Amino acid sequence: MQKYKYTAVNLAKEKFSGIFIAKDEHDLAVQLSKQNLYLISFKIYKGGSPSSFFTLGTGKLKTQDITTFCRQYAIMVNSGMSLMSALDILKTQPYNAFLKSILEVVAEDVKGGMMLSEAFNKHDKAFPDFFRSMVYVGEVSGKLDLVFSALADYYETDAKIKKKTKSAMAYPTMLAVMTLGILVAMLSFIVPTFRKSLASLDIKAEGITKIVYDLSDFVLNNYQTILLVILGAAFLLFVFLKTKRGKYAFDVFKIRAPLIGKVTTDLITARFARGFSLLLSSGMDISDAMVSIQVVLGNRDVARRFKKATDDVLQGASLAGALQKYKLFPDMMIQMVAVGEKTASLDEVLTRSCAFFDDRVETTLTSVTSKIQPIMLMLMGLIVGTLFIAIYSPMISIMTTIA
Repeated sequence: MQKYKYTAVNLAKEKFSGIFIAKDEHDLAVQLSKQNLYLISFKIYKGGSPSSFFTLGTGKLKTQDITTFCRQYAIMVNSGMSLMSALDILKTQPYNAFLKSILEVVAEDVKGGMMLSEAFNKHDKAFPDFFRSMVYVGEVSGKLDLVFSALADYYETDAKIKKKTKSAMAYPTMLAVMTLGILVAMLSFIVPTFRKSLASLDIKAEGITKIVYDLSDFVLNNYQTILLVILGAAFLLFVFLKTKRGKYAFDVFKIRAPLIGKVTTDLITARFARGFSLLLSSGMDISDAMVSIQVVLGNRDVARRFKKATDDVLQGASLAGALQKYKLFPDMMIQMVAVGEKTASLDEVLTRSCAFFDDRVETTLTSVTSKIQPIMLMLMGLIVGTLFIAIYSPMISIMTTIA
């Protein structure tokens, strides 16, 4: 048997298209004729993922697109619309071209008898692992409408937290760039100008002035080499971070680095609370939920330790004890997990704790930026002040001599 994508017309010359399974082309025409449809054209249906051109070759959908799709799908299913009818409507919505083309393939696969989760699994690069796992859970548990609504909430909240993180780090990053720009400008232009103006006075540079002059000479005489070294180092770092070992090392750095380590830990904790509660409330047991949640933690070092905790739980250890053993989350989260286990209401406890940990992320971000900003301002002031002292100290020496 072969799956065909066909176009046919009825006696009223209305066009129809769809997917049909038949032995061969002749059998396809015969089967359609029994439905008063006359075959015009057909092709063997493969149902692979469409071109990822519209995603710049990454093959991944934007979180915003997935969120919008989940929200609209949940609304339609909740209103009593059938799964297939909802897909037929959604594939015509004004999504980006890549998502629309995928939904067309998914709709055709579902029409052909494939489960929705299986249809999404064919596009594993476009849809996150967590999304596809949750669709499967929703089908098995019969709570597909609730799952899609919860997924929309999950992705919306996660996107808000990421946006807040980028916004909070924007000002410190700008200060760092400004500091570097001022340093380069002064060493390349201002220092040589003052030095040339004072050269006729035959004043010997000493102390910090001589150090700054030498540094300026070094930058001007070797700027090409410096630039090449910086670009080379940046390229090597970029290549290293693309390797498996480099990605892991960067994730370890994000967890253990001063200031940002606490932000990263709280982000992962909030993501765990939302995702794990969603899995449990959808009917998945703890062991399967622990396996599925690893894909949304967003940190390879944490995922590695979480996998060890999962193995311990599978061998009979308590979830709270396993999380404590591998120091995965803050004490507050572990205490909540322990309470949830004792009261057999882990999903409810984690659901109620989501808002708390989301607020904690924002509080931590505010605290970290309030510490980073003064440090960056002090560093900028120190660099600029040192350079100005080095530049003006010869002039002050001249004025003192004249007096």
